Amino acid sequence: MEAFLKTLGLADALALLWFVVAWVGYGWYSERSRWARDGLQDASDRQRLAWAKQMLGREMRMTDAALVGNLMQSVSFYANTTIYIIAGLLAVLGTLDQVISLTADLPFARATSRAVWELKLLLLLGSFVFAYFKFTWSLRQFNLLSIMIGASPVLKACAERDAEAQRIGTVNSLAGDEFNRGIRAYYFGLAAVAWFIQPWLFIGLTTVIVAVLYRRDFASPALVAFRGDER
Repeated sequence: MEAFLKTLGLADALALLWFVVAWVGYGWYSERSRWARDGLQDASDRQRLAWAKQMLGREMRMTDAALVGNLMQSVSFYANTTIYIIAGLLAVLGTLDQVISLTADLPFARATSRAVWELKLLLLLGSFVFAYFKFTWSLRQFNLLSIMIGASPVLKACAERDAEAQRIGTVNSLAGDEFNRGIRAYYFGLAAVAWFIQPWLFIGLTTVIVAVLYRRDFASPALVAFRGDER
């Protein structure tokens, strides 16, 4: 461990630590903390439950099927795009020596060892691999959601409808949450790009990403409009 830190350097080690803490910490804050209920994700989950209740009360569900299909199309687009990004990063890994020579002339770039370059590239690659797994799992859960919608009977009784709506809304929320985690991985993947230039820039951009995510999830006009008079 001591040898690894010596090779990495203090600034790079701090940057990497802050990146991990920011990503994991914000994920916990926005999903599991007591403040999460005031965020966009929790508000979306409540709207998904309301959608399920409305859907169960109507016989014609073409609109619901179209909405789920639109959600699946969005997730599929990101999953396909992520595959291309991963392929590109693997190609860069195979030509790392040329990349190191090219970036050495960039302003503010720091000279680092090949091992550190490989770590930076693997961090970026890992971010998008993580995103790919989240998108594909989200897509599969949306598939399950479409099956549940097709299999659900028309329910008018409140007790039966609420129980079934809870099941459908939960699957919808789980799929949406996985999609959100994939999008978050994209944001932090963009921050990881800055590590190739400067560790302090990496720290700064990671901080900016957290601020942007917080504003969009907890302080955006979209959240106010989406929530309406809910509170």
